[in-house]
Amino acid sequence: MSDPALGMENVEDKTLLIVDDDKAFQQRLARAMEKRGFTTETADGVREAVAKVGAHAPAFAIVDMRLEDGNGLDVIEAIRQRRPDSRAIILTGYGNIATAVTAVKLGAIDYLAKPADPDDIAAALGRKPEEKAPPPENPMSADRVRWEHIQRVYELCDRNVSETARRLNMHRRTLQRILAKRAPR
Repeated sequence: MSDPALGMENVEDKTLLIVDDDKAFQQRLARAMEKRGFTTETADGVREAVAKVGAHAPAFAIVDMRLEDGNGLDVIEAIRQRRPDSRAIILTGYGNIATAVTAVKLGAIDYLAKPADPDDIAAALGRKPEEKAPPPENPMSADRVRWEHIQRVYELCDRNVSETARRLNMHRRTLQRILAKRAPR
């Protein structure tokens, strides 16, 4: 029942763990992925997901970045430790380049913004490691690229405003104003 266009035709283990604290989104996504041939299991948070990974590490995972009881990257790391060949993607409504880089370093194969379309998710899960994702239809604006750079340096400085301002050669109050604003589109 898998779609050959998604590169999933020869995959035998199609176990999929969906970790999201938005119950309605989680259930809709689970139904959509089951229609695409996956055997789904869900978890509402980090603790529940890590317990399920300990019992049976899935072949695939879709993990929300921000969960009520922690960070989805902890789930990615637990999956990678138990099953290095698993294919996991991070979903988030709060995207920035620093967290995307961290997610990939911890073993995620892709990083998608919420709300993500089930077809896009299935395509990301089925993409071969050597295949590149298609370029975005709407590339980031220059303001967004600047904001992303500031966020990355901020994360690298362990969220220390003074150190980040020093490294960016910027006044601390100016940086605080930038960090207080929403991300530009």
